[in-house]
Amino acid sequence: MRQNLLGHTMIWRWDCKAAKYYYYPGWHEPGPALETIVNKEAYNALPDDLKAIVENACNAANQDIYSNYIAKNNSSLKVLVEDHNVELRRLPDDVLAELRVLADEVVAESVADDPLGQRILASFMDFREQVRDWHAISEYAYTDIINK
Repeated sequence: MRQNLLGHTMIWRWDCKAAKYYYYPGWHEPGPALETIVNKEAYNALPDDLKAIVENACNAANQDIYSNYIAKNNSSLKVLVEDHNVELRRLPDDVLAELRVLADEVVAESVADDPLGQRILASFMDFREQVRDWHAISEYAYTDIINK
């Protein structure tokens, strides 16, 4: 069962039956983000103060929902394991490596004929490379030490 895209906190509201195994990590991790779509012409017509309100409201909503899921996911996972006898299983490294190869292929195919998609992908990949070093000495290092 991989329900993390919607969050573990939501699944119990749907009266779903839990699967026997919970495989992790999810390939979409570290987590989803929200998206806001607005009419560009209407947005550009707004005065700067209203643009700032829209941008801040979007940022606040995204952070609020993300924080809510972070706060509740562990208790929901505990319900899966303790009340529904779901067994946690980590995906093997070779499976994760193959998933990465396949995901990279699908993404490359999806932007093959799309110049804008290619620019977005290149920007994302550059950003991911830039933050990798920082995460190694911050989030990863912190998580590693507190889990010992």
